[in-house]
Amino acid sequence: MSGTLTGSRWVFLPVLLWLGIGWGSTQPLGKIATSGGHGPFGLILWQQVVCVIVLGLVALVRRKGLKLSREALRFYVIVAVLGTVIPNATFYISVARLPAGIMSLLISTVPMIAFPLALALGMDRFSLRRLAGLLLGLCGVLLIAAPGAGLPEAAMLAFLPVAMIGPLFYALEATYVARTGTRGMDGLQAMFGACLAGLVLVLPITLATGQFYWPTPFGRDDAALAMSSALHALLYATYVWLAASAGSVFASQSSYLTTAAGMVWAMLLLGERFSPLVWLAMAAMLAGVALVQPRRRAAAVPVAAAGAGETCSA
Repeated sequence: MSGTLTGSRWVFLPVLLWLGIGWGSTQPLGKIATSGGHGPFGLILWQQVVCVIVLGLVALVRRKGLKLSREALRFYVIVAVLGTVIPNATFYISVARLPAGIMSLLISTVPMIAFPLALALGMDRFSLRRLAGLLLGLCGVLLIAAPGAGLPEAAMLAFLPVAMIGPLFYALEATYVARTGTRGMDGLQAMFGACLAGLVLVLPITLATGQFYWPTPFGRDDAALAMSSALHALLYATYVWLAASAGSVFASQSSYLTTAAGMVWAMLLLGERFSPLVWLAMAAMLAGVALVQPRRRAAAVPVAAAGAGETCSA
């Protein structure tokens, strides 16, 4: 970390807290959004509408529009599929049935899944330290799945693999972006384009599956979805600014706060309570993330969110 950052680190700490606490709230808000009984693609559609509006306003303020080259369009579509359409659909299916706090824990497995993917593609080198992180993350998932540990009902166990599809696709997205780059775009341009592509892709799916709905009357579930989507767009804009100002390694520390904040928000907003084994799972997973993340190398600003990072994700 640079000397400038060391001398003024306290200036960036409130921003880091805002990222962690804000992103942590999006998981329980996503669970509330499913309480209206709407299908996942209907929720994703309105989620994308909110993200496009917010990021469109940010683009107007920045006076920096989209790139419309063939490479950029291909990038938008691939990132939208890997980072929005598939993982968000499985998120809404699983979060309606699993505790939001558990979903917050599972999202922390993204860097641990990305590591073996990078190894398989020759993009990274093997190390015992990072293998230990991977094993710690696996132990955390197994602790959640243990009978009577993190899931109030045994039937919820069937949705744990569904919940893991999201982190898998976020890891695929991160690997794709790391391999190809953002085609000369900055993070906000790339995210805005991916959100627009996601909106175009999801609309026909929503109509074909009969999941389209109008959010009227505007209820608690609609408010939660709108708040979650707008929050994510604003938080991502903040993340890009922080990464540029304080360094991406410093900004990436928001992922630890996001997981912990997600647990706390689930307790405050949804009244969820967790067994000691779940808290042990959180400790194992966060330790795993710390070991898996590369050292002395600036992590690329992710197009995925949640710092937890997903493209316009809940």
